[in-house]
Amino acid sequence: MAKNRSYDNLSISSLKGADRVRLRPGVIFGSDDLEGCQHSFFEILSNSIDEAREGFGREIVVIRYKDGSLEVRDNGRGIPLDYNEKEQRYNWELVYCELYAGGKYNNLTGDSYEYSLGLNGLGACATQYASAWFDVSVMRDGCRYDLHFEKGNNVGGLEKKPWNGRETGTIQRWLPDRDVFTDIIIPLDYFQTLLKQQAVVNAGITFKLRDEETDHEEIFCYPDGILGYVRELADENTISTPYLFEGSGRGRDRSDKPDYKVKASVAFCFDNEMSRQEYFHNSSWLEHGGSPDKAVRSAFTNEIDRQIRQRDKYRNNESKVTFGDIQDSLIIVTSSFSTQTSYENQTKKSINNRYIQTFLTDLIRSHLEIWFIENKAEADRVIEQMLINKRSRESAERQRLNIRKKLMGSVDMINRVKKFVDCRTKDTTRRELYIVEGDSALGSCKMGRDSEFQAIMPVRGKILNCLKADYETIFKSEIVTDLLKVLGCGVEITSRHNKDLSTFDLNNLRWDKVIICTDADVDGYHIRTMILAMLYRLTPTLIDHGKVFIAESPLYEITWRKRRQEKTYFAYDEQEKSRLMLELGADSCTLQRSKGLGENQPEMMWETTMNPEKRMLKRIIPTDNPLDMEESLDLVMGKNVKARREFIFETALSIAEKEEKRSA
Repeated sequence: MAKNRSYDNLSISSLKGADRVRLRPGVIFGSDDLEGCQHSFFEILSNSIDEAREGFGREIVVIRYKDGSLEVRDNGRGIPLDYNEKEQRYNWELVYCELYAGGKYNNLTGDSYEYSLGLNGLGACATQYASAWFDVSVMRDGCRYDLHFEKGNNVGGLEKKPWNGRETGTIQRWLPDRDVFTDIIIPLDYFQTLLKQQAVVNAGITFKLRDEETDHEEIFCYPDGILGYVRELADENTISTPYLFEGSGRGRDRSDKPDYKVKASVAFCFDNEMSRQEYFHNSSWLEHGGSPDKAVRSAFTNEIDRQIRQRDKYRNNESKVTFGDIQDSLIIVTSSFSTQTSYENQTKKSINNRYIQTFLTDLIRSHLEIWFIENKAEADRVIEQMLINKRSRESAERQRLNIRKKLMGSVDMINRVKKFVDCRTKDTTRRELYIVEGDSALGSCKMGRDSEFQAIMPVRGKILNCLKADYETIFKSEIVTDLLKVLGCGVEITSRHNKDLSTFDLNNLRWDKVIICTDADVDGYHIRTMILAMLYRLTPTLIDHGKVFIAESPLYEITWRKRRQEKTYFAYDEQEKSRLMLELGADSCTLQRSKGLGENQPEMMWETTMNPEKRMLKRIIPTDNPLDMEESLDLVMGKNVKARREFIFETALSIAEKEEKRSA
């Protein structure tokens, strides 16, 4: 039934005043969540940065208070707030209550600001509108000016009084409004990252951060700007020395548009351990790149390809180097400025100026050509590394295709894995895969399981140590490839140059639980560890998502007999054995070590190991520090035999001492 709704001339309305921001914050700040709140802070900070970059004040202080309010103070010229004869209004109204008003519209002529982060006259007003309260103090012209706003409305007008201090500047403190943003508590690390970035691209300007909540203070300053930052990023064994070049130009994006000015600094080096590409424009970090990113990709790829050809380093019919090959060993930071900028939107995460792209491409390529001529030894090392990256990538791609052919086939009647026993349900939220030790365990588990949701995969023979073996050897192992086929999720390989080798997709995992079930003896523990090592090396996300379990089988079988009654109990460790023997009475019990899984009756397998209501499963979870897990596995299964021998000796000694104390 159609709803009776009118849509006529009275249906059209417009937002006015503070509601233009408060009801639609995403239009200005990109979103109404924490990211939008962070951008509102950056708008205020940007104005202080523009002032400092013009040479007025070299220090900016940011304070985060316990109540969530924020403060930015600078020692620039101070925002003009007094009466404006030309506009016939007070400047404070224009700056804080009027969108599209400010002092940066004449930057093509360089009147007040030549290169600035703020261009649209939105930031100060929009942030004030989006605040629960907003206070401003300005020192200039021998006076101090104070303003107070609440939820976008001025309270008390402009307060002006004489100021005898010598310093000038602006202090702005405000509390982002929960009625506007869903989250207003900006984490400390956001400020640390942002202020460090701004110190990098604004050489010599000091940024001070104070956090009232943690009593933390930090200072960020890079006297050498982006060159100092690249030096900081570079590894000690870098392939080439960090290098800086600069340039400026003038051009237009379209023939019918006016010229604008551009200047840029580029710092780079080649490194075997570190890779980083960061782009800034008018000191704003371009998260999505745009024109500078396209320029770097084009210039580096074309020039390095030309250098390889000049040296005749390509093999016959070899494909050319790609930017991905270069990117793996490239640290580069670009910082460009222009008097006119086409940002993707108000959040300034990408620019798309055609002239800026052309200018940067030509600048980088010409200086890169000079660099190759003047730094022959480093240049030769770079060329060799680029070819290593390229050939490694191509080898990985070929290997990936081979792996896909091996692993991605479905487990059906045509492509069946030997002796794998599937379950009936196709519901992956219920399916369980038991990885068992050998054919004998396969028989008892197969007979004892619930065939509706429990599948069995036997591991035959000695499984490969995947921590020691290379990938080529690993994927020649039938045991490994069969198990990966049954899992169905592919493999994930973390390597700088073999990123394309990964075929992993968690959504393709065919099981809710992957359960390792081996005998409770030395051989069983060894096989269990080998399987865990394989999963850690090839499918670590299964461990991260809690998909891998150990099925504990009992160590002891205790038979209790009394007055023609008989009952069997199972103990999973020494402590439980002692408790049961004490409770049941040792004289009434027969104790025996549990048999291997293959010797158990199906009923016992169900009772002790497979029944979801009674079994003991231990979920394998990653450590808080991934390095701890890596070091532990490497210690017991890696290539450092000496460290493993020392660990075994120390562990054995510790156990012996405990046993001695217990017997005493």
